[in-house]
Amino acid sequence: MALYSEKVMEHFRNPRNVGVIEDANGIGEVGNAKCGDIMKMYLKIEDDVIQDVKFETFGCGSAIASSSMATELIKGKPVSEAEKLTNQAVAEALDGLPAYKMHCSVLAEEAIHAALEDYRSRQK
Repeated sequence: MALYSEKVMEHFRNPRNVGVIEDANGIGEVGNAKCGDIMKMYLKIEDDVIQDVKFETFGCGSAIASSSMATELIKGKPVSEAEKLTNQAVAEALDGLPAYKMHCSVLAEEAIHAALEDYRSRQK
């Protein structure tokens, strides 16, 4: 069996939603000191719906694929739905990750939650 699924390889080779949202109203940055992966998520939320989402990731192929898939899973969704996104959902949408790469999907979940937390703090 191949180490990575076709979906992982597709999102690594052709990541979706890469970049910066200059007028983002939610930004989250997380990192894993053990492996060196760093993810930054940018959200543009209007009327409690994620209108746009972009990411910048410094890391391995699994980190890039996890970031890409996570953005696809929340784009156009209500904030309440995005808050429920789990690393397991990201990994499943990628048709699985090797066990030693699951931390990449955890980072994607954490980056989205950090961006949502930033968004909420800006609303106060």
